[in-house]
Amino acid sequence: MLNAVACGHHLHTPMFFFLLHLALSDLGSICTTVSYSGCAAQLFFFMFFMSAELSILTIMCYDRDVSICKPLHYGTLLGSRACAHMAAAAWASAFLYSLLHTANTFSLPLCHGNALGQFFCDIPQILKLSCSKFHLWELGLIAVSACLGFGCFVFIVFSYVQIFRAVLKIPSEQGRHKAFSTCLPHLVVVSLFVSTVAFTYMKPPSMSSPSLDPALSVLYSVMPPALNPLIYSLRNQELKAAVWTLMTGWFWKH
Repeated sequence: MLNAVACGHHLHTPMFFFLLHLALSDLGSICTTVSYSGCAAQLFFFMFFMSAELSILTIMCYDRDVSICKPLHYGTLLGSRACAHMAAAAWASAFLYSLLHTANTFSLPLCHGNALGQFFCDIPQILKLSCSKFHLWELGLIAVSACLGFGCFVFIVFSYVQIFRAVLKIPSEQGRHKAFSTCLPHLVVVSLFVSTVAFTYMKPPSMSSPSLDPALSVLYSVMPPALNPLIYSLRNQELKAAVWTLMTGWFWKH
């Protein structure tokens, strides 16, 4: 997908620009969870790519909202400079967010050993090893994280309400189908990402177990990044054609 979007000049539009950044965050999070070198570094990069993915998915929702509800202003609101600024803001905020979380998590004293019941370093599993109660700084980070996540969720829901209202006003059935087809992959990806993360982090402590926790971690850390390229490539004819052209070109060269 990265090669197809980068090499396909007809795909150099805001939607595919943000899709390129989403693919980068997916690739980064997958590579991070299968790496075993350095728990602090792994936690930092995992939080970095996952928070960047949420920001990019929110921006992609804005892209769909503008393209359907304000098509005449699309070139103005989502010009190349505006897209670059939004992408840079997403990565910069993800870097700051992951840095604060990593520094705070590893500032806590660990007195219950150093063996995690998990296949990668994740904040809930590390906190189980701590003998310190949650202090004010950590509670503040949790509150900020909850507010940011909830804010992104509310923005996505509000945008899709506007999108669906605008689509239902399109007179032709073909036009409605085309509008829905551009939104459906993003909606599926957002639902998969938000539902798996929310269930994993908000489940009651009584549901935790040595066998359930790793399975839930696979659910939110591996499944969304692995399925995102498939979801987008199956529903987007332009991307599907670009990937096919790239694959056939590589096959004939070799």
